[in-house]
Amino acid sequence: MGAVGAVGAPGAAGTTGAAGTPATAGAANASGRETAGAARAGAAHGTVGYTRLWRDDPHPLRRARWLVGAYANAPLATRVRDGELITSSSQPSLMARMLQALQVRDGDRVLEIGAGTGYNAALLAHRLGDTQVTTLDLDPEITEAARNHLAAAGFRPAVVTGDGARGCPLHAPYDRIIATCAVASIPSAWLGQCRPGALILTPLATGLIALRVADARHAEGHFLAMPAYFVPLRGSGPPPQAPTHGLPSRPLLDDSFRFLLNVAAGHMEPVEALALWEHEGRPGRERYGVTVRGERQWVWLDDPEGAYGWPLGPPGGLQPRLQPF
Repeated sequence: MGAVGAVGAPGAAGTTGAAGTPATAGAANASGRETAGAARAGAAHGTVGYTRLWRDDPHPLRRARWLVGAYANAPLATRVRDGELITSSSQPSLMARMLQALQVRDGDRVLEIGAGTGYNAALLAHRLGDTQVTTLDLDPEITEAARNHLAAAGFRPAVVTGDGARGCPLHAPYDRIIATCAVASIPSAWLGQCRPGALILTPLATGLIALRVADARHAEGHFLAMPAYFVPLRGSGPPPQAPTHGLPSRPLLDDSFRFLLNVAAGHMEPVEALALWEHEGRPGRERYGVTVRGERQWVWLDDPEGAYGWPLGPPGGLQPRLQPF
């Protein structure tokens, strides 16, 4: 899956509602036509702007730029509203790796949180059949556009407008849930709509957690090794900011340390995170995991009951479990 934009034909654009770091970006115009363009830093303040490009642009050079952007292995902004990025199309190689990690099987019923342009749902529908796939988004403009893109490409999975944190009980139970937006903690509704043994794959912090569901109140799993940067689930509020005060500059250049700062934000002081990271041999994402037990959710290093663990979500409640260094 090396191209962004081909749900059957160039121009049926996009992938999902998730974003990587937007080295390439674009924005949908008022009519919702798909776009792609280069993000650029504002000269004065370093803010990101978007070049609007679309498939039906009358200017041949701009159409050519759109086509290059649509097929590049880079994330694309697909809808910007009042200067705010609403939804975007993930880097295609990341999408492919996520779908591979989802491990779908014949007969699986899948819920996608974050419809985006419909591209991801099209791939799932091609693999499993329309009746096995539901894609959900909070924004009715996004779901309408995704439904049109899917129909144009010959796919008709269920496209539902609703709150992603609540899932979609209408089409449950699910064997797989894949989110294309970042969460601060695992919504309990997702577990309740899964069959035992189901797999949930969702962005969390700057990684991807793969949770195996035991029942409606219990799930556990490890982070994948690869980094992933996604826009937050809409309506969930911004994720906790990872502080960097008191830290030397060198560790901040290391992706594995920045991941720890993000996943423990609000529950661990930066210097404490640095001590843990160095003491434990600079662990990568794959050594961390998440456990859900009823109302309790926590991140851990190496062992769910081991020396290092801290709660998911905002500060408060379950206290961090940290071994002195």
